[in-house]
Amino acid sequence: MTVCQETPLVTQAEYVKKLRPFLPDSAFAPNPSKLIILFINLGILLLGWAIAEKLDRWPVYLLWLYLPLAIVMGNSVIVLLFSSHDLMHGSVIRNFRMSRFISLLGLSMLWMPPTLWKAVHNRVHHNKTNSLDDPDRNYLYEQPNTWGKWIQNLFVPSAEVNPVWLTVGMATAWGVHTFRNLTSVLFFNSESVDYVPAAFVVSAKDRRAIAGEFLIILTIHLSIITYLQFNLLKLVLSYFLPLGIGYAGLIFYIYTNHMLCRMTSINDPLINSVSLRVPKIFDLLHLNFSYHAEHHIFPGIDCDYYPMVQDLLKIHYPEKSSNYILDASEAWGLFLKTPRHYKDETTFTDWSGEKSVTCPLSQE
Repeated sequence: MTVCQETPLVTQAEYVKKLRPFLPDSAFAPNPSKLIILFINLGILLLGWAIAEKLDRWPVYLLWLYLPLAIVMGNSVIVLLFSSHDLMHGSVIRNFRMSRFISLLGLSMLWMPPTLWKAVHNRVHHNKTNSLDDPDRNYLYEQPNTWGKWIQNLFVPSAEVNPVWLTVGMATAWGVHTFRNLTSVLFFNSESVDYVPAAFVVSAKDRRAIAGEFLIILTIHLSIITYLQFNLLKLVLSYFLPLGIGYAGLIFYIYTNHMLCRMTSINDPLINSVSLRVPKIFDLLHLNFSYHAEHHIFPGIDCDYYPMVQDLLKIHYPEKSSNYILDASEAWGLFLKTPRHYKDETTFTDWSGEKSVTCPLSQE
């Protein structure tokens, strides 16, 4: 681990200006074929619940045979977030009404109203990545010790985390993240809300849309639970277990996206974002979501072209390329060696403020 040094920051717009001429126009054209992936994974969930409806007729000694399907369903939850994510960025189709309807279906298992996602992710997070105004950043040590900060401290991987709570958090942290932002907007809609890392506001129109979409999502979940006849066995194996697996998989990616990075006042994706090296099967299954810094440079690009963007970055920014790309195991190891609150832009500290650990993702 090396020490963070002052490094010239490059804006996202500068990266775009430099790299855009080297990318084909097809990279920026909508790719409707990605809808097939989204609908296939919706179909997998529907099939899983259809089979689960009869689980009470299975002999107890055969119930383990449902577990592989639960794992596949969990992966479908991950894919639904990532495919809906691309859809909301406009890289799949450009029809707003159709995109909003399909994304509502895709994000329903994530309890995430698409209008809220568009606000918190597209509008705020992408424009203010890992800055003081980013809702997805680590909490500051100096922020009030609210319930939101306490839960994140309890659940998020760090040098202090209890393994039991880390395990619980992997399956539930996504729900906490959604609940935190949803209640902040629906109940208060004020930048003074202190239990989120950085509060944001939405228009009155969007606030109504978020409330309406959430009610639809709630109805979908209640319909699933009713279809499964409120049967504990069916719910555990086909509802809670797949959602827990899915949330754990996607939160692993989300943790590594930015939380190991220093804070930046200038939006430099090669400083405030991380891309992972993962086995190719995961890039195939998860729509190249591991190429996260590349996504932050070109949010609306077809995800098939992220590897091409990474190759261009290695050519044109070799001094930065060696720092923002990590093996998945390396990233996880760094999480478990560092505290999880920002003491300042380049220093992590723990809940008590006693530790001072320099950001591990430094520039030579």
